[in-house]
Amino acid sequence: MRRFSPRIRAVARDHRLGSIDAEDVVQATWLELLKYIGRIRDPAALGAWLHRTARRESLRAANVKRREDPVERLPTEPAIAPEGPARLEAAERSAALTGALQSLPRRDRELMRMLAGDDDASYTEISEALDMPVGSIGPTRARCLARLRQNRRLALVA
Repeated sequence: MRRFSPRIRAVARDHRLGSIDAEDVVQATWLELLKYIGRIRDPAALGAWLHRTARRESLRAANVKRREDPVERLPTEPAIAPEGPARLEAAERSAALTGALQSLPRRDRELMRMLAGDDDASYTEISEALDMPVGSIGPTRARCLARLRQNRRLALVA
């Protein structure tokens, strides 16, 4: 893992994936190896196999990312809104998002805060802070975003 993880991560970065998605690619690539390790006949070809698998996983992740409507940054304080009706709409959206985030379990709220925060915490840092396996961060994030997308409060102000 020490030898090939940087190479797998570089493949993901070559596909312009962010650090979170790149870590998901690294993890998915290692899982694929565990699944198909019995099919690898030449140990010397392991590097090439991992490279191809990482490339395939990166393309898959990039495709999924294109279909998502990602939340770049979650507001930590109310945004300064323009005057008049636009100010009211912005305040309603901010309140709806805050309420939707509050509806998430505490650990999920904290995860979303860390992922969207300005400090750009790594998966390892998040894992340690939340006592959560690194492998469950990406899937938990996806579930949180799905819950937020289905939240009625947010649907009313969209």
